[in-house]
Amino acid sequence: MKITPDTTVEEVVVKYPDSVDIFFKHGIPAISCGAPIWGTIGENAEKYGVKDLDALLKELNELAESKGDSLDLKLGL
Repeated sequence: MKITPDTTVEEVVVKYPDSVDIFFKHGIPAISCGAPIWGTIGENAEKYGVKDLDALLKELNELAESKGDSLDLKLGL
């Protein structure tokens, strides 16, 4: 399973803490008061006016691949 606009920010941040930097780079505050932001990547991209959702998803998926696994391992898919 790839990280998609329907993946929640929380799922990604919990699995890949380094993703916080990628979210911030693209204008999504992935952590608020020490807790991950709620909602999907797509919802938050719209809320925070992310200009290039494809670039954000590409970087997140590259991070996941660099860790040698994918989100489906955590979700049991």
